[in-house]
Amino acid sequence: MLAAIDVLPRILIIDDDKSLLESYTVLLEDEFQVSTAESGEKGLDLLRHEDVHLVLLDVRLPDINGIEVLRRIKALDENVDVIMITAVKDVRVAVEAIKLGAYDYLEKPFEIDEVLSLLRRTLEHQNLLREVLYLRDLRAEVDRSFVVGRSPKMRQIYDLIARVADTNATVLISGESGVGKELIARATHQQSQRHLNPFVAVNCAAISEHLVESELFGHERGAFTGAVEMHRGKFELAHTGTLFLDEVGSLRLDLQAKLLRVLQEREFERVGGGKTIRTDVRIVAASNQDLRQMVADRTFRDDLFYRLNVVPVHVPPLRDRREDIPLLVNHFLMKYNQAFGRQVQGMTSEALALLTHYHWPGNVRELENVIERLVVLSRHRILDIEDMPLDLKSVRGQLANDLFATGADLRQAKAEFERHYIVQTLEKYSWNQTEAAKRLGIHRNTLLTKMDMLQIRPTTASESSTPKAPED
Repeated sequence: MLAAIDVLPRILIIDDDKSLLESYTVLLEDEFQVSTAESGEKGLDLLRHEDVHLVLLDVRLPDINGIEVLRRIKALDENVDVIMITAVKDVRVAVEAIKLGAYDYLEKPFEIDEVLSLLRRTLEHQNLLREVLYLRDLRAEVDRSFVVGRSPKMRQIYDLIARVADTNATVLISGESGVGKELIARATHQQSQRHLNPFVAVNCAAISEHLVESELFGHERGAFTGAVEMHRGKFELAHTGTLFLDEVGSLRLDLQAKLLRVLQEREFERVGGGKTIRTDVRIVAASNQDLRQMVADRTFRDDLFYRLNVVPVHVPPLRDRREDIPLLVNHFLMKYNQAFGRQVQGMTSEALALLTHYHWPGNVRELENVIERLVVLSRHRILDIEDMPLDLKSVRGQLANDLFATGADLRQAKAEFERHYIVQTLEKYSWNQTEAAKRLGIHRNTLLTKMDMLQIRPTTASESSTPKAPED
């Protein structure tokens, strides 16, 4: 069973010929996700609830004329390509369909190779169109390798970035390594009025402590041994743009004082120089350390912390937004298919579940590395459990081993797994049963019934005892 991560393009076939729907579903399902409808109304309803890339639409339908269905499809989503199909050649209908936005027109009977060729060409056309739109509005496109996500926490971050981007307020981004702090900074820059000016990033922890001052503020020729020519620092290079100070907590206290002065006075001197240089930069800083604790430990200046912490943005670790993992998997599969010329189309639901339940200590960066490795090494178009690295596969057996040690039978094991998954989802949504039910894909009443049956209560969420299996 394929995981529903939308790697395969979805095609909707609307035709009242049930045998044709069954035949073409079998013939097309290797390359596409196929949805079918025997009437115009059912097709339109599916289109409202599914992410459809392409529609095969019969002109003659039992309830609504195909031309009218085409008109309604374009009103719902003008980007969905529609191919009209008919058993009767009618030039007037063909012309009207093209005028309304149909991509092409097919006459019955047609060969499967003819249909496949047309479908592939249509999807290639969609890809080219997306690329043109991307190039036309580069400012609006942010590298979302790390910030892909629809989880509530990521939506809050998107909203916050949108509200502060066009200001000059200093932003302080916190979060573990690998969560994508630099790309949050880039997104802030690209949505600001400074987007046409430089974005300069400097990792303060990656530079020798003897060279950090020179990297930030520059130096004059002869300022120290090896300074054979004048060097402009990051503050000069970022003038009128954005300067991203990553791992700002690693700066020495004396450099923290100099940085504070630049933030307050908007001026500095190069190392070994006496000329005052004015600078106009927007500062975005980041740290994977707890700067508040560092202030308490007197290893980070409190006045600098308050100067940086004007707009705090905390990026959650991947384990706290697991619902974003399928989207990230989809993103990275497409990225590395394109990079390496591969055609990995997706993965089984079991493989996706394994990725979703892994704890990801390296966060999104680790997930990206895993997907890159899978795309490079896999011999299959559909990834399965056996394609996963050994350290990930070990997660699959952990719960099973624990249950086996307790002597649980199959019904008890199934109940415990279901209980564990429901509790994890409820905790994710702070025990909001409505939101948890949506995430689980069940009705809230069904969730309440399962909670009662599996003895799930907020006060016992952390208990690990195996519940009594439901009776037959």
